[in-house]
Amino acid sequence: MENSISNSREHFIQGVSRIANFWGFPKAMGAIYGVIYLSPDPLCLDDLVRTVGVTKGAVSTSVRNLERLNMVHKHIKVGDRKDYYTAETDFWKIIKGILKEREKSEFDHALRSVGESLHMLPGVGEAENPEDTEFLRQRMKKMQSYFIQLDNIVSTVLALDDFRIDGIRRLLGKSET
Repeated sequence: MENSISNSREHFIQGVSRIANFWGFPKAMGAIYGVIYLSPDPLCLDDLVRTVGVTKGAVSTSVRNLERLNMVHKHIKVGDRKDYYTAETDFWKIIKGILKEREKSEFDHALRSVGESLHMLPGVGEAENPEDTEFLRQRMKKMQSYFIQLDNIVSTVLALDDFRIDGIRRLLGKSET
């Protein structure tokens, strides 16, 4: 029985690791989140090093990234100098954190890169091969339009969720101070 629990736990952690890799994060970061998520007690860096099997530096870097994304939270135990971590279990908060983080840097970078590439293309009368130049221009504009739409969708989803939370708070007569 204990072996099947251990196998299930390991399989889950590997799955979270693959999901993290799909989203562009290191596999170890996903494994660390998986270990913290499945732990009933807060874990310190030493616990994570033993469980995940990566260096303390890699664990420390991953935990800082997980904190930045609001996927884990630091807890302090009185009388203990170590920091301990618990997992965020509200997946909507996690997705919002990832979208906000990615939206800021990745969308801006993608839009800037496409815009710069468009700007580098020769003008209509200046191109050696006008057909190729126009083909590139249309493809780049299509990509630019897609990134703008995607950025707008993500911004709208994030704004709607903030609006929903504020609306619920007002409905319940609570306000943030």
